[in-house]
Formats: sequence, C-alpha cells, structure tokens
Amino acid sequence: MERSSDSELWQRAVAGEPAAFGALYERHARTIYNYLFRRCADWSLAEDLTSIVFLETYRRRRQVAIEDGSLLPWLYGVATNVLRNQRRSLRRHADALRRLPAPEPVVGVAREAAERVDAARHVRALLAALQELPQRDQDVLALCLWQELSYEDAAAALGIPIGTVRSRLSRARTRLAKLAARNGPPFEVAPKERAFES
Repeated sequence: MERSSDSELWQRAVAGEPAAFGALYERHARTIYNYLFRRCADWSLAEDLTSIVFLETYRRRRQVAIEDGSLLPWLYGVATNVLRNQRRSLRRHADALRRLPAPEPVVGVAREAAERVDAARHVRALLAALQELPQRDQDVLALCLWQELSYEDAAAALGIPIGTVRSRLSRARTRLAKLAARNGPPFEVAPKERAFES
C-alpha cells in the first residue's frame, strides 16, 4: 500500500478523520521531540512541549500551511514558538529551582539513567554556549544543523528569507567555533538522539 503524503493526511484530518491526524503524529512526533530536547535539555519537558505542538497544530488546523507537501516546516515553526513561550515561563521559576539542594547520588543507577544524565549534561553545556548567540541565530542553528532542515524549510519554519537563514547560520557557526575555542575542549554541536516513546 502506498504511503499517504502529509498533504493528503492533513486534508483528511481537517475533514474530521482522527486517524489521519494520528498518522501525522506518528510520522513526525519523534523528530519534533528530538528538536525540542536539543533546545531545552530536558526529556520530560520535551515530551510535554511535543504534546503542546501537536495540540496547537490541531487547534489551528484551518490555518496550517503545508510547505512542499510536508507538515514539518509548520511543526518546527510551532515548536520554536512553544519554546519561546516556555522560556518566558521558566525564567520566573529558575531562581526557585536553583535554591533546591542537589540530589544525593544513587548507588547502582541503571545504565540508561546514567546515559540520560550524561546526555542532558552535554546538552546543557552546549546550550550554555549557545546562550551567548542571539536567539534568531540559535533558532537557525537548531533547525539547520540539529534537525538537518534545508535552508528552504528552515526559512518556511521561521518565516524569513532563505538568504537570511544562510547568513545567520554562517554567523552562528563562526561565533560558536570561537566560543568553543575560548571555553576549552570542543563540544559536539549535534547531540545524540533519544528514542521518543509515544
């Protein structure tokens, strides 16, 4: 059986077919989840934000624009906006969280838990360096390098011209290389993916 395109599934979803929206969720949730984790360095928050992205997409289903037959540019745009809103909310709670005592180490932690902690630590270090870049450069870097979007799809997701994507990406790469050289050993710009469990 031939796989339905995003455009076909979206038309069926807008017409009221829940299974079509479910198929789009299954197709793209992991990609959006990994993008969100790479931006926030928190597995459970990334899961929550992924749900918000798809709920918001469905809520605004009559306004969705499919780019070149793919729903992904729209989803990336929604995810980027959801992250911005989440960051505003997190700023209010950050001071309270910093006052909490550090958890005691647990003996015999499972390997998977240790890997998750290492991955989160790595992404936090990377995000700390990225915080020195302007937000617009961070968005382009995350979409083009981490999510491997084409310049065209990144431009569609962010609502900016392709030339702007190219110049922001070039500027971000240059500044990130300088930050890495200044802050010690180089870090991996594309953190490892983790399976998304829907």
